[in-house]
Amino acid sequence: MSLVSLFILSVGLAMDAFAVSICKGLAMKKYRITDSAIVGLWFGGFQALMPLIGYFLGSQFKDKITGFSHWIAFILLLFIGLNMIKEALSKDEEKSDSSLSFKSMLLLAIATSIDALAVGVSLAFLNVNIVFAVSCIGIVTFIISAFGLKIGSVFGTKYKSKAEIAGGIILIILGTKILLEHFNIL
Repeated sequence: MSLVSLFILSVGLAMDAFAVSICKGLAMKKYRITDSAIVGLWFGGFQALMPLIGYFLGSQFKDKITGFSHWIAFILLLFIGLNMIKEALSKDEEKSDSSLSFKSMLLLAIATSIDALAVGVSLAFLNVNIVFAVSCIGIVTFIISAFGLKIGSVFGTKYKSKAEIAGGIILIILGTKILLEHFNIL
């Protein structure tokens, strides 16, 4: 996986955390830079941890399914991307909560990084340095979610659904790229 593809994947995975960070920022009465660091650490840490777990789970089955691993990567990324787009277009409004408590942030960090677990399984079938990949994913998510909190405190929910749609499209494109590269079309 190229550096550019890894960066694009990292941005796509970070979009859920970005959207939630914007909502957190909206609900805050007073923004502090330390709040951005807290949010960034939670989301960035879990976005790095989950693909690592997925990678090790996927590595257990790698030898048995290498012949169609490109299809698995494509289907997982397509499913995750479509789900992100569906959630963005949903009319259900999420309640804004400014709490940065352990329980609140743990649940949000897990919820926003489930897709990263599935991506980690896909990474097990690709030629990727997993330590570098999860570091990139974690750092990009940290930065994006930290800025998302600030953006939310300033601009509001105007861009939340657009960020989720963009993240979903990015993941679908990456899945398609993996499939096309396998068939030597790219």
